Amino acid sequence: MATGTQTWTEEFAEVAGTKLQLVRGGSGDPLVILHDEMGHHGQVRYQDELAQDFAVHIPSHPGFGATEGQEWIMNMRDMAGWYLEALDDLNLGPVNLLGFSLGGWLAAEMASMSPDLVRKLVLVAPAGIRPPSGEIFDMFLVVPRDYIVAGFLDPEATPEFGEVCPEEPSAELNEAWAVAREEACRLSWRPYMHNLAMPHLVRRLKRVPTQIIWGREDNIVPVSAGQAYHDSIPGSRLDILDGCGHRPELEKTDEFLGLVKGFLAP
Repeated sequence: MATGTQTWTEEFAEVAGTKLQLVRGGSGDPLVILHDEMGHHGQVRYQDELAQDFAVHIPSHPGFGATEGQEWIMNMRDMAGWYLEALDDLNLGPVNLLGFSLGGWLAAEMASMSPDLVRKLVLVAPAGIRPPSGEIFDMFLVVPRDYIVAGFLDPEATPEFGEVCPEEPSAELNEAWAVAREEACRLSWRPYMHNLAMPHLVRRLKRVPTQIIWGREDNIVPVSAGQAYHDSIPGSRLDILDGCGHRPELEKTDEFLGLVKGFLAP
């Protein structure tokens, strides 16, 4: 597959006891991107840009997309443990790790379990920590497409919005969203989308350079959770983008890329 000037390949790899769906592109040091609770949305510009400098790997989590689920993975800590073995089997590591929302929580869990595996960590509006003020949006209050829409401050002003959230999604896309939502909630229902231990667990990231990026108008995970992550991770950096919701990589692509590329630069 190709998008823009970047060529991407999709493959399946037998790792950690299951068949992993994996999209790859670019060259350079490895950068693993962990998608959010609605699954991998397809190739978009920020990924093309990052692939100019890094060998980008975008897996679909077990139970999402075409990756086989694992019955023993019952929570996000289990998922993080599975991913550590998967990266071993893929001969990846140490890696730069970039996670969005649920994938950000997953990235933080992985890095706290195995800090030496991660060169640099970028968390984009991660779930995982209970917001000191406000509440994490309950995705079961609305249909999947409306949940995605709620993540944008101004969908009409977002150039790639229609690519990740078409007005009339296909039957296949609707099914993929429904399956992703069900799996995300199975992994993180009680307590919903957070782990009370996370502020303590992520203290292990004191040796991992960590960047936290948030949209100030995030309606999915309140920005107060960003400050909580920042307070809990010694030496971390918190960047808050004005005029932006839960998807800074799409709503503020240029600003997002400037922050991430600057942080990941050697």
